[in-house]
Amino acid sequence: MAKASAEVEQLHFLLIPLMSQSHIIPLTDFAKLLARQGPVVSIITTPLNAIRYKSIVDHASRSNLKIQLIPIEFPGKECGLPEGCENMDALPSPNLARHFFDACSLLQDPIEILAKKLVPKPSCIVSTSALPWTQSLAQNLSIPRYVFHTVSCFTLLCSDILSKTKVHEEVSSDSDTFFLPDTPHRIEFTKSQLPESMRKNSDDLKSVLEHMKQVESQARGYLINSFEELDPWYVEHHKKIYKNFWCIGPVCLSHREMEEKIGRGNKTAVDENYCLKWLDSKEPRSVIYTCFGSLCRLTPTQLKEIGRGLEASNRPFIWIIRDSDYSREVDKWLKEDKYEERIKGIVIKGWAPQVLILSHSAIGGFLTHCGWNSTMEGICAGVPMITWPMFAEQFYNEKFVVNVLRIGVRVGVKEGMKFGEEENKDYLVKGEKIAAAVNELMDDGEEGEAIRKTARELSEKAKRAIEEGGSSYVNTTLLIQDVLQQKGQLKVNCFSVGLEY
Repeated sequence: MAKASAEVEQLHFLLIPLMSQSHIIPLTDFAKLLARQGPVVSIITTPLNAIRYKSIVDHASRSNLKIQLIPIEFPGKECGLPEGCENMDALPSPNLARHFFDACSLLQDPIEILAKKLVPKPSCIVSTSALPWTQSLAQNLSIPRYVFHTVSCFTLLCSDILSKTKVHEEVSSDSDTFFLPDTPHRIEFTKSQLPESMRKNSDDLKSVLEHMKQVESQARGYLINSFEELDPWYVEHHKKIYKNFWCIGPVCLSHREMEEKIGRGNKTAVDENYCLKWLDSKEPRSVIYTCFGSLCRLTPTQLKEIGRGLEASNRPFIWIIRDSDYSREVDKWLKEDKYEERIKGIVIKGWAPQVLILSHSAIGGFLTHCGWNSTMEGICAGVPMITWPMFAEQFYNEKFVVNVLRIGVRVGVKEGMKFGEEENKDYLVKGEKIAAAVNELMDDGEEGEAIRKTARELSEKAKRAIEEGGSSYVNTTLLIQDVLQQKGQLKVNCFSVGLEY
């Protein structure tokens, strides 16, 4: 790590994530990469979220990085949310999502009061695009705001093209296919695979998204959790449009030691030593890791099919069932069927140290919902993927993994899942399909080996990107220099009108 200048050490980055695992985790990871170059970094969070991420920040502090969590009370009750609902994965119903965003917007005033008391004063704000009010906050504090995107360059382009061309509106039904124009790859979608916001004609929803987009255009710069070598054509496309467009990832590689990987995200529900010992006993690249993120909702029927499929593949596996999906029905099935007694695997109920598990040499495949954080973690570990997108931008990520990068195979899902309709039989993926996809990915033939070779090469490129002199390291340096420049201009402007800075 290069020695930081005195000016850089006086910079203070204020990071504000949407209170959701998919936003807090990467922004906290980025805080570490940023702090390694010298600035002070403060992460705004809430009391319950602070408990989740305290171990990461404590470890960073012991490494002499200037990172702190600043908890602030979350006004959920004022917006009709249940007590203790401070993270989107705690929402009892997706219908409360709008209430959650309203509660987040009420944080603006208390954060502004807090920010004015911080020493050193904040030099800039880095926040996710889902928090448009942080642009007004930055303006009130007379500092620049940088948007941190939790999606890929490919997804950003897909969204832009569809918004401009409306090509998806030309198909007659949700199941008809259309091709994405103006890209170097042959990308085919159906309307039912697009994010729900693209499919709905709700004026209210459209106005909210248009407001986010409009506010986002006022930002000083854009930070992407990716690296330039991953999708160069898509990066270059955005650089032609946006002045300050920097890939600063993969941020998950900020965790170098086992302690960091274990404590990332939440309290693990498994003895990591037992898990690692079990993995140590397996052949290299033989185990399937199965996890569907923090927001995907799976019915007991679907979980049973996943269990059947993994067992039928006859491969060793680690399967994560999140707490909210682990119902009495699922528990009864596992016990009565004596599932765990006969399988070649481990079933973990709750949170697991995903980065730690994926980085083990025994992992040979990743059955994933295609959330961008999970996708990046798979890429960094050099692990090929079995793609099972469910909602939001996850079908974009599937196309990117399978069609562009060519490091995965599809489980075969044809349409996005609608919240509240998880019991719809059309969404059910049978165990036979799951087993077939696992065996296709793990095949020892030329196609399987080509996928594994590409995955390993991308992993090496990802690791080089965040090392000193790598593309993402350099881009983080450019961000720091831009903040210094903006701070210098502010100082000049204040002196010119006789104000104290």
